[in-house]
Amino acid sequence: MSNIWSGPLKKKDNWRWIIPREYKKGMLTDGLIFANERMIGEIRKDQAPEQVANVACLPGIVGYSLAMPDIHWGYGFPIGGVGATRLGDGVISPGGVGFDINCGVRVIKTTLYLEECIPKREVLLRALFHSIPSGVGSEGKMKFSLSDLKKILRDGAKAIIQRGFGWDGDELVIEEQGALAGADPAAISEKAFERGKSQLGTLGSGNHFLEIETVKQIFDPHIAKVFGLYPDQILIMIHTGSRGFGHQVCTDHLRVMQNAMRKYNIQLPDRQLACAPLQSTEGQQYFSAMACAANFAWANRQLITHWIRESFEKIFNRSAQDLGMEILYDVAHNIAKIEQHQVNGKVLKLCVHRKGATRSFGPGQRDLPEKYRSVGQPVLIPGDMGTGSFILCGTAQSMEESFGSACHGAGRVMSRSEADKSAKGRNIANELEEKGVFVMAESNATLREEIPAAYKDVGEVVDVVEKAGLARRVVYAQPIAVMKG
Repeated sequence: MSNIWSGPLKKKDNWRWIIPREYKKGMLTDGLIFANERMIGEIRKDQAPEQVANVACLPGIVGYSLAMPDIHWGYGFPIGGVGATRLGDGVISPGGVGFDINCGVRVIKTTLYLEECIPKREVLLRALFHSIPSGVGSEGKMKFSLSDLKKILRDGAKAIIQRGFGWDGDELVIEEQGALAGADPAAISEKAFERGKSQLGTLGSGNHFLEIETVKQIFDPHIAKVFGLYPDQILIMIHTGSRGFGHQVCTDHLRVMQNAMRKYNIQLPDRQLACAPLQSTEGQQYFSAMACAANFAWANRQLITHWIRESFEKIFNRSAQDLGMEILYDVAHNIAKIEQHQVNGKVLKLCVHRKGATRSFGPGQRDLPEKYRSVGQPVLIPGDMGTGSFILCGTAQSMEESFGSACHGAGRVMSRSEADKSAKGRNIANELEEKGVFVMAESNATLREEIPAAYKDVGEVVDVVEKAGLARRVVYAQPIAVMKG
């Protein structure tokens, strides 16, 4: 049986495709997929467009059920999905956030140039590999008491910075200043505490990575200058989330949501979209727990930042301050947030679910750090190990059209097992080294699952996002050394 999705897709323009609400009983709005003509053929190869249509059935949804060009099949929502619901009569759905709550990206700048780093990249990567625990089930170097952990869940990155693992002002360049309001540790199960207590400060496995990159191309010199970016500069990108803690939070609350659907008589075409009214006890409990997991992830990336700074100090024999190791920005890729947006000329408070999508706020937004407010938010888009990453900038149009959202990465085209199969017998580390990328991984299986061919072309994804007006390209950075779990 073919898995090709054969539903209706009406071309609105070269970058937008509509799934009309008439397609399916229960759809309250249209679906909108951002993609070019070539990508649409690929996107039809799995059932992700069906998930876009399913999300359009969520009670209280406003605007379109959106999907970014890196869309692929996910749990409930597609990965690359964005859906906003009204606070008063709308729902919150764990499937709209995913299991890796606040999986996200942080970029750290340096004042180092490529030529200074190339001779030291192997010893530097080994120092990072030694310093930052990675791999499946990896445990952190620090143990936190239950009361410490509860403080971290409430205060996020700030709790870590206050303990001396960061600089004053680090929190100013983290989305939500590193602490999502509304976090309540009382909503967390014993099992989630148990899984989380030893995992702070760990990279994890799968698509998580730490990358040393160099700025290869500048598309917008003015915004690059505001961001403090220039040619041949060395950057460090961290991609990780809330680890087993976030996974357990999602698992716990999905069970609660299944019962809530019956209780509130909510009927949806996919049980993976299990949800509850945002204002209900179940909805509020999930939001409080999800905020705890988001804060755990920001704290996690903060600890990793501290060890990166220490490693660079050791190898370059200079202080991290002297090396200019400031955080450029930190964005969440899997989160639900209460935000104000204009819908049909009215300003509404909404619950915006972003799953495999990043915030892309345009100029003038109060939620942005002061130094970026004039140009818009840094939007951090990793590619694959062999290709590199883009740093973009949010736009006014994204505020109008996508609840201030853009894509989050390249998006997979191969499942992990397919990628593993296609890479059998190959030496992926050697292949990458021939491309100028030195790589270290906790396991070879991870490298096989994460081969560059497993992903869409990040350049094409970013091109669609830019041409659709959701974000503007600022720089392209190429990896020189990669650490995988």
